[in-house]
Amino acid sequence: VYSLYVSAKPRDLDHPYGHGKVEFISAAVEGTLIIVAGIYIIYEAISNLIDPSTVKKLDWGIVLVAATAIINFVVGFICVKTGRKNNSLALIASGQHLKSDTYTTLGIVVGLVVLYFTNIMWIDSVVAILFSLLILYTGYKIIRTSIAGIMDEADAQLLEELVHTLNENRNVNWIDLHNLRIIKYGATLHLDCHLTVPWYFNVHEAHREVDGLSELVRKKYGETVELFVHSDGCLDFSCAICSKFECTVRQHPFREKIEWTMENISSNNKHK
Repeated sequence: VYSLYVSAKPRDLDHPYGHGKVEFISAAVEGTLIIVAGIYIIYEAISNLIDPSTVKKLDWGIVLVAATAIINFVVGFICVKTGRKNNSLALIASGQHLKSDTYTTLGIVVGLVVLYFTNIMWIDSVVAILFSLLILYTGYKIIRTSIAGIMDEADAQLLEELVHTLNENRNVNWIDLHNLRIIKYGATLHLDCHLTVPWYFNVHEAHREVDGLSELVRKKYGETVELFVHSDGCLDFSCAICSKFECTVRQHPFREKIEWTMENISSNNKHK
């Protein structure tokens, strides 16, 4: 909860890009706690296999544990859904933590039910170990995602989605797009790119195209995205990929339209 409060604080002189990175740190802590819980459950299960103990009042135990599982799952589901809607990794991690508690509780319920009907003492420990492996995997995924965010790793799914949107809504004056980079700061996306427009456009006309690109991206991702678009004037070799056929200063014939992909749109060089 505190990480959500910190990440929502406005940017300042010490944090010009905001405080969103704290969500990745919070998620890493959540993931670590989940893994620790999974390891501890495995330890307890193995200890119980070596020295089994008698379980009493299974009927009430099953009911109480099942009720806990339902509550944890509902709250965790809401947290994950809200976190994805608001692009908040901290909220998603908290929801995953609660859902991992559900897996733990579900394992206990399954073990108790089997134990209730079979009276096989070791079955509860085996079921606990199996569900603990699922918990460990959940913790690993959360830590992996948080480290990727801290290291500014490219989000392939997000980039592919953005490239598809740009191709579907491509303006004829957007001759080329390159050096595209996306960085996540918690719920905020920072996008940098170079947009090639006709060289004869004045500052106002070039800025209009930049605004058009910005509006398209914000329409897709909302106001939580921040764009820094550098406009470039086209060069002679750009004519080969320029589909602005009414251009009166064309130096070379049109050859082909380059379809933007994750690979070529991230390149630091203009396309030819």
